[in-house]
Amino acid sequence: MQGDPRDPVLFSFLFVPVVMEEGNRGWSFWICEGEFDLGSLCTQRSLIDLINLLFLVVYFFSLVIAAFRIGYSINRSRNLYWGNIIASVCTAAIGIAYVGVGVWTLYSAEWMTCFIRGLVWVVLSVSLNLQPTKWVAALVRLWLASFLVLISAYNLEIVVNSYSLSVLETISWLMSFLLALYSFTLDRNNLLHLNLASDGLSEPLLSTQSAKQTGFSKAGSFSFVTFSWINPLLRLGNSKPLDLNDIPPVDTEDGALQACQTFLREWDLQGEEKARSSSNLVTYVLAKCYMKELLLTGLYTLLRTLSFGASPILLYSFVSYSYRKEREINMGILLIGFLVVMKLVESLSQRHWFFGSRRLGMRMRSALMAAVFQKQLKLSSQGRRNHSTGEIVNYIAVDAYRLGEFPFWLHLAWSQPLQLILAIVLLFWSVGLGALPGLVPLVICGILNVPFAKMLQHYQSKFMFAQDERQRATSEVLNNMKIIKLQSWEEQFRKAIETLRDAEMKWLGQTQIKKAYGSALYWMAPTFVSAVIFAGTAVMGTAPLDASVIFTILATLRVISEPMRMLPEVLSVMIQAKVSLDRVGMFLLEDEFNEEDVKRIPLQDSDLSVEVCNGIFNWVPCTSLPTLDNINLCINRGEKVAICGPVGAGKSSLLYAILGEIPRISGSVHVSGSIAYVAQTSWIQSGTIRDNILFGKPMNMARYKEVIKSCALDKDIETFVHEDLMEIGQRGLNMSGGQKQRIQLARAVYNDADTYLLDDPFSAVDAHTAAILFHDCVMTALEKKTVILVTHQVEFLTKADKILVMENGQVTQAGTYEELLKSGTAFEQLVNAHKSSITILDSPNQEKQSETQEVFQDELRPPVKQNNEGEISAKGFSEVQLTEDERREIGDLGLKPYKDYFNVSRGSLLLGLIVCAQSSFVILQTLGTYWLAASVQMHHFAAGVVVGVYVITSATSCLLAYIRSLLAAHLGLKASKAFFSGFMDSVFKAPMLFFDSTPTGRILTRASSDMSILDFDIPYALAFVLSGSIEIAASIIVMVTVTWQVLIVAVPAIIIILRIQRYYLASARELVRINGTTKAPVMNYAAESLLGVITIRAYAMKERFIKNNLQLIDTDATLFFHTIAALEWVLLRVEVLQIFIIVTSSILLVFVGKGVVTPGFLGLCLSYALTLSSAQVFATRFYSNLETYIISVERIKQFMHIPPEPAAVLTGRRPPPSWPSEGRIDLENLKVKYRPTAPFVLKGITCTFTAGKKVGVVGRTGSGKTTLLSTLFRLIEPADGRILIDNLDISTIGLKDLRTKLSIIPQEATLFRGSVRSNLDPLGLYTDSAIWEALEKCQLKSTISSLPALLDSPVSDDGENWSAGQRQLFCLGRVLLRKNRILVLDEATASIDSATDAILQRVIRKEFSSCTVITIAHRVPTVTDSDMVMVLSFGELVEYDKPSNLMENKNSAFSNLVAEYWSNYE
Repeated sequence: MQGDPRDPVLFSFLFVPVVMEEGNRGWSFWICEGEFDLGSLCTQRSLIDLINLLFLVVYFFSLVIAAFRIGYSINRSRNLYWGNIIASVCTAAIGIAYVGVGVWTLYSAEWMTCFIRGLVWVVLSVSLNLQPTKWVAALVRLWLASFLVLISAYNLEIVVNSYSLSVLETISWLMSFLLALYSFTLDRNNLLHLNLASDGLSEPLLSTQSAKQTGFSKAGSFSFVTFSWINPLLRLGNSKPLDLNDIPPVDTEDGALQACQTFLREWDLQGEEKARSSSNLVTYVLAKCYMKELLLTGLYTLLRTLSFGASPILLYSFVSYSYRKEREINMGILLIGFLVVMKLVESLSQRHWFFGSRRLGMRMRSALMAAVFQKQLKLSSQGRRNHSTGEIVNYIAVDAYRLGEFPFWLHLAWSQPLQLILAIVLLFWSVGLGALPGLVPLVICGILNVPFAKMLQHYQSKFMFAQDERQRATSEVLNNMKIIKLQSWEEQFRKAIETLRDAEMKWLGQTQIKKAYGSALYWMAPTFVSAVIFAGTAVMGTAPLDASVIFTILATLRVISEPMRMLPEVLSVMIQAKVSLDRVGMFLLEDEFNEEDVKRIPLQDSDLSVEVCNGIFNWVPCTSLPTLDNINLCINRGEKVAICGPVGAGKSSLLYAILGEIPRISGSVHVSGSIAYVAQTSWIQSGTIRDNILFGKPMNMARYKEVIKSCALDKDIETFVHEDLMEIGQRGLNMSGGQKQRIQLARAVYNDADTYLLDDPFSAVDAHTAAILFHDCVMTALEKKTVILVTHQVEFLTKADKILVMENGQVTQAGTYEELLKSGTAFEQLVNAHKSSITILDSPNQEKQSETQEVFQDELRPPVKQNNEGEISAKGFSEVQLTEDERREIGDLGLKPYKDYFNVSRGSLLLGLIVCAQSSFVILQTLGTYWLAASVQMHHFAAGVVVGVYVITSATSCLLAYIRSLLAAHLGLKASKAFFSGFMDSVFKAPMLFFDSTPTGRILTRASSDMSILDFDIPYALAFVLSGSIEIAASIIVMVTVTWQVLIVAVPAIIIILRIQRYYLASARELVRINGTTKAPVMNYAAESLLGVITIRAYAMKERFIKNNLQLIDTDATLFFHTIAALEWVLLRVEVLQIFIIVTSSILLVFVGKGVVTPGFLGLCLSYALTLSSAQVFATRFYSNLETYIISVERIKQFMHIPPEPAAVLTGRRPPPSWPSEGRIDLENLKVKYRPTAPFVLKGITCTFTAGKKVGVVGRTGSGKTTLLSTLFRLIEPADGRILIDNLDISTIGLKDLRTKLSIIPQEATLFRGSVRSNLDPLGLYTDSAIWEALEKCQLKSTISSLPALLDSPVSDDGENWSAGQRQLFCLGRVLLRKNRILVLDEATASIDSATDAILQRVIRKEFSSCTVITIAHRVPTVTDSDMVMVLSFGELVEYDKPSNLMENKNSAFSNLVAEYWSNYE
């Protein structure tokens, strides 16, 4: 009966695809005529149904198992979204439709098929809402993904073979796409609501941290898919420049805390694996932690790969459709629908692959950054020696940071070979065996890729090594710039850095030029492969060389070209990632600080504070000679114990032994209660004075004020503009040595510990301040506390309950002051050496000793407010803090950064050549494909001619592509050299004030990460933006020549795209700028914490530092997260607009009249249309990247125009070579201020330092002594007055001519990484015999002679493997070698004992007998043998006379200072 729904024709339209194999309908194999033929569409569809049935059965049994699990109900409680309901209803409706069709066709062969499919869809509907366990949820995801992939492949094959799909099959196919997408979106939403408790974490580190909610965490399915959740931030960024407070924080699951805890929990479980090998261990742990996220992003990658790989099939279908005599409109609409679905799936999957993988990389990065930081707080002393501060910072800044992109490249590593395989299969599908010859050049290109990748990796590893060396040297120079300027070593150190940079540039050049070869290979491979395939097809006759075949081959080769280009880079990146992961793994496996070396017992359980029994300790356990030997020590609660001895005796090591920092070989150490520690070298954090004193403790204002007063900080703080909220620069650069030491002491006192370990805390302060600190702080504020004091100040030993005398790592004497004096030997020698340094004073001075006690009491009365150097250093900077927030450009700077880039690099000509080369390349590529489109319509051209012309044009274009890449590489190299040279020139010529007010991290980030962007990213991003833009223009022009009507959509779409890009860039630019200021604090904090790790551990503050570090990491991650999200936001919208253009073009091609557009030009138009969206994304991505990369140009340019200090050499004003021949120094009305708006620091000083005389400069802490010397060396220029040396105004000559004629031993001894020889003679001017002679004079010869490498013995970073006293002796050795007429000793003997001090004073008197010696010292005896003494107070000259004359006047300031010193001794 006509119109019967069961009629086979009508039924096939509704349900069964019209298969051209007679009888091949049905579900089971026996219905398919009992044949199992994978080539049969019937067999393929039956296999899909069978797989679905298997999934259904497994799902059913999973539900049964879940139902019977203890404590688990099958009715899982969870909120149902409207999306669940709609998806379930639609899915059930399809299932019911299949069952209905099955009932209607009950007596036909298809009824069972319909029932099976209906059951599958109904169960799928149920599975969306019933997933009681995570394993069931994973099963459902896998089921949906498998179903989508299989049914898509099957339906595409039907469409390609020009068969038709039924309405129900079409609907179910589209529904499978939506289901898969919705299911994974829902899975992601469920993940977002997991809390920390679900991870089984006990005792969360940041218990006070509340769960953080952002737009991302609350985003619905549509908002998540389209990245609309970031709209509020972009809207805000378009209305005003964003700042850090505008950026919402990352979610808890993306935070560093959860990432670190997850990683460390899994890391700790790998105990046995750690013992076997560190290789790949970090990779394995990360994989276990993030397997689910890796699989999810892997699915996105798979969908993108399949949809992108399917584009040649769709192109073939369109061209084949155009060849039909009778074009079915339904078929055309179906093809357009497939095109839309394919491009949407490609776009969405790619966007979420990119975003998801980088988000996952951010988590991995945060986990490793936090883990490395926590590890550095646990490192043993040996571990710290194995990894320098710079190396550990590199683990965070380079190795861990590199993981931000690692998951993306990991998925590329498997998806690109898969894409290559799919493309090869498509080639054989389109031309059969004609594709076989094309495999030969393809294999050759693949083989060439292997050595090319290895070569690239070799060059990159060499480059990375050279970069590390250069960054280490740069860091060292920046940290020690003051001593470099004082010694006038800038030229030498700059040459050293430039030499390292030249080595770096050598490997950078090799890498960039080899990448140009790779670019040529990328474009040449498809050209030659296509030519060989065309020729093979023509010779073998396996397929007609019509438009459908030709453009399918070209489209397939585009699919091939991506793996050909990416695989070498993928291999290189994966090798780099493995190296980084293994480096981090080796560091995480380092030995840790052994807390068992010291047994901590509660305070109430013992009357002893410290007990050491038979202790043997050694910094290097494997050596035979211990650092400390046979230590037996009992210190009762409340005792004051002093430790004294010569330099290198082991005094500081004994404190380290009590702290557990030095490995214990044998014996035992018991400590009761808490510990506070004051290091010999002061460790101050960047931040306010208050923050440094509180050190994480809550504020108790009454106690705080008492501590400030007892540590003699009250006068300093009162004079600061911001008082105790005064910002301290990095490493306390804007604080004097005495101020830093007192802040450190105040930190210990406020901590209210039970036992105090003080390592020579008075060495950096004057005698008066030392007396206040000892009496008010040690003896009063800490009266009831146990204090162990290492000191060289013998005058304080009389007040100690017990004194330990150390020599050669042993306690040689122990007892009270009187007991030790009676026993004689070592202690008596120390006291006698101290007394002998005093006897230089005249007899009238001795008479004054009886009056010193009264004078001392007067000095201890509440002092009046002093305008000391603390005030100078604060008020010198007006009302702003010294360390200001990092400046960043705001808003759209237009073309200015680009103009700066080309002006500095002088690369305008190269830019023009790049544009010409790229334009010529695109024109030739277009002409080649245009020739193919035209020639296939003209049958009078032989196949050889067609292929030959195409090969010639394409080969020529490849040559131009190579030239373009080569030009881009040379432009980048030229810019890198110019910017680095200008940057380093500016930094080395910057005045000292710049380094005092600029954290080293800010300079280092410009010298490292910003410079790396200039080296690698900007030149190629610039070339890619140009090439992408030209390619888009060419594509649209080709499409317009075939169907001009596309302009109606293309022009508005392009205008909208440009507006969207501008809208996006307003926020993205600021996000990247802010991000440029959030990375440096992470690195600075890590470096700063490592320097103070002993202090942090002593105060048990590890958790607080870990918490602060996590917050810094999260701040940095927040910017990264929103930056990548904003990028995917704009790319998705750009792709959608380009899809409109593509769809418009395809609609015009489908509905245009037959013969209006030939198949050849239809194929040409569509081949360009299908690449349009990818070209637009390519251009948009690199344009967005370029806009963010160019910010590095802004940042480096900021430091290329630092106001310089005066010239090193003034031609025509150079002093005579013999200058200064006498060494006379005249100060004439000398006035100094730090800034024009600041008050005067030195207030009109006038005096003369007679040639060849010894002048002592004294004054209380902060009186302006160091400022005077800074002015002498012109670190600060006088505001008024002048300094004459041998009647020559020093401001009229160059800085180098001045500083090379002056010698100085600075307040803080500085050593550089290298050897003993390189530290004594950095310029290589002296012989070994001269160096040994200097070492002998400065008491270091015996120590260095005992070392195996002698003068080549190593010196570690900052000279950490030498004691503070030994470092000071090295500085003495330097000036003994130089032998200038003028010598400045800036508190040079503060860290050595009195006996050594006396010896050195004799050496200085002998070696510099005819020189002018200016000495600043806290110990009065150091300057009492001077010819003249200058007394400074409040920046004014109070007294200047012979010390004997000053001592005769009992009211003189100098006499009072001496009286204070003697009163302390008595």
